[in-house]
Order: sequence, then structure tokens, then C-alpha cells
Amino acid sequence: MTNLNPSPTVAYIGMGANLGDAIGTLLKACEALHQLEHTTDVRISGFYQTAPVDADGPDYINAVAAITTRLTAPALLQALLAIENEHGRERNYPNAPRTLDLDLLLYGNEQFALPDLTVPHPRLHLRAFVLHPLAELAPTLQLAQGPIQDLLQRVADQPIRSLDQD
Repeated sequence: MTNLNPSPTVAYIGMGANLGDAIGTLLKACEALHQLEHTTDVRISGFYQTAPVDADGPDYINAVAAITTRLTAPALLQALLAIENEHGRERNYPNAPRTLDLDLLLYGNEQFALPDLTVPHPRLHLRAFVLHPLAELAPTLQLAQGPIQDLLQRVADQPIRSLDQD
């Protein structure tokens, strides 16, 4: 099985950190995304601060990256996991605080469920910390659950603060 697609695909990656220098770690992860082979047109949303969801620990700093890549979704996932590992990511228990979390949210218009990867991300439509930065990059995006602007209204009760407006 090849790790490359014949044509480029736009993928969206959720980014988050809540341990150590979260902003510094996210900036380094952005640099790493710019360096990914077979990947161009990397765009990064602004940064947002949110409380952990279904977890304890300090607030998260979140963002979304849009990339154009020829990497297949599984190959991209492996590259994202390698970037997480380079930044000390540990998986001690579900929803544990983390130095870096990179989630493949969308991969073109594809929909699939593999043992270690489901695309679109199964909870992206429920999380303000994903929808706000995603809408910043793709304000007219249509998800299976509806237009992103409608989904933002459904999560309006979830506190989120843009760090770019301070």
C-alpha cells in the first residue's frame, strides 16, 4: 500500500496543548506541519483558550491547521503521531492532560473508520474548541451534521476565548 495519493487533498488537523509552554509547543507543531513531506499550503487558525472537556488539568490552547497533502490519511496520522511524540506526548489514560494533541479532523470529503482512525473526527461537531478555529479557516464548510455556522450556534454555551483578540 502506498503512502501517497495521486492528487493533493485538503486535510484539517485539530491542535491542542495544556501542559508546559502550550503556545510554544503549538508554534513548534505548526513549524513541523510546514516541514511535512508532500505537504503544501499550510494555514493555521488563531489560538483559542478553553477549559478541558471531560477531563481535569489546566486550560487548553487550541487551533486548527489546514494543509494540502499527498499523504494518505493513515500516513498523515503516523506523521502527526510522530510530531506528538517529539513533543513528549504520553497516553497515560483517556483525556489525560497533554503536551500536544494533533487530531485528523477531516481529510477531503472522505469518510471512513479504520481501527485507529475515524474520519471525519466523530466528535468535531460537538466541540467549540474545534469548530471556532475550523470556521475561521473554512467559514462555509458543510459537515454531515450541517453547515459549520449552524454547528457553532449549537455549541454557543461552551466557553471559549480567542487569544488573538486580546
